[in-house]
Amino acid sequence: MAFDLKNNLAIAFDKRASLFDVTDAYRVVNGVADDFPGLTLDRYGERFQIQFFGPELLRRKNEIVNAIGELFNPVCVVVKERLSSAGRSLENAPMDVAVGSREDAVGIVREGKAQFHVDLMDTINPGLFLDMRHVRLEVEERFRAMTGTYSAHPETANVSPLHPETAQSSTPAAFEGPRFLNLFSYTCSFSVHARLGGAAVATNADISGKILDKGRENYALNGLDLYPGEFFRGNAIEYVRWAKKKGLHFDGIVLDPPSFARFKGFNFNVREHLMPLVAECAELLNPDGFFMVSSNYSEFNLNSFARDVLAAVSSVHPNAKTSWKKSQDVDFVGSGSTKDSCLVATLVEVRA
Repeated sequence: MAFDLKNNLAIAFDKRASLFDVTDAYRVVNGVADDFPGLTLDRYGERFQIQFFGPELLRRKNEIVNAIGELFNPVCVVVKERLSSAGRSLENAPMDVAVGSREDAVGIVREGKAQFHVDLMDTINPGLFLDMRHVRLEVEERFRAMTGTYSAHPETANVSPLHPETAQSSTPAAFEGPRFLNLFSYTCSFSVHARLGGAAVATNADISGKILDKGRENYALNGLDLYPGEFFRGNAIEYVRWAKKKGLHFDGIVLDPPSFARFKGFNFNVREHLMPLVAECAELLNPDGFFMVSSNYSEFNLNSFARDVLAAVSSVHPNAKTSWKKSQDVDFVGSGSTKDSCLVATLVEVRA
C-alpha cells in the first residue's frame, strides 16, 4: 500500500478535533473510511488499542506501532487480531502489548464530566463503548434538565426500584427524584452520566457480577454514593418483569443489549426478542420520560429499526414520538459500511 502511514494517521487524528475538549477516549482510525482497510485504532487517554479485522495491513503491524509511538508517545499500545487464519471473526482475540507493559494497559479516561476505568487487556472491549459516547452525554443532559422540575408520579412515589435479591434497607429520601433504568448495563457508564446529571437512583441490570463490580468502581471514581439495590446481577428481562409486577416506573430507560446472550438456559437474540422486550420496558416508562434503544447487530436497518421501536413503545404509550435516530458518532467515519463498525440507535419520548 503506497501511502505514508504516519501522515495518514495524522490526517485521521485531525478529523477528530471536535472531540478533543469533550473526551480523551475516541476512535482515531475507523478502517477503510480513514484509508486503513481492516484496521481500527482507539485512543483511551495515553493508551491505544489497534484491532485488525482483516489481513490487509497485518504485515505492517510493527510499522503502524512505530508510527503511533512517534505521533502520540503512548504509555501503552495493545494489538488485537480479530480475524482467524481461516478468515473467521474471533471473539477471544489474541492480544499483545506492543508498547509498555500489562500494568500500563490499565488507566482512567475522561468523558464530559465523567471518568471511567479502562483496561485494554481485559477483554475485546476495555470497559467503555466509544460509539455510545454521544448518547451517554445526552442522557446526562436530559437528567440535568429534569432536576428541580421533577414531580413524583403518585402511583410510584413511595415504591423503591430495588429487586428483592439485592434490596437492603435504604433511606426513602435517596429515591426522591428522577429514576433511571440501565438494562444490559455493562460497566454502568450510562448510569454514571445519569447520576451526574441528577438522577436520584440508577438501577443497573447485567448478568455478570464482575462487570457490575466495575460499575461500582466507576461510581466510586466519580464520587457517587452506591445506593442499595442499584446493581442487580441477573437477566435484564427478569428485572423488567419483576418491576412490572411491583408497579415501578422510570423517567429514563436505556436498552443496549448484545446481539446474542445466554443466561440460565435462555438464548437471547435481538432479531427475535428485542422488540417484545421494548414493549415490556415501555410499561415501566413514566409520562414525559425517554427511552433509548440501540443495537450493533449489523443486519438492522436504521430507518426500520427506529420505526419498529416506535411501534413497540406506541403500543403502550400512543403519544410516543421519535426524538432522533442515529448511528455512531463523528469519530466513526463511514459508520455502517463494515460489519465491525455499525450501530442503530433511536430515542423515543413519551408525552403525558
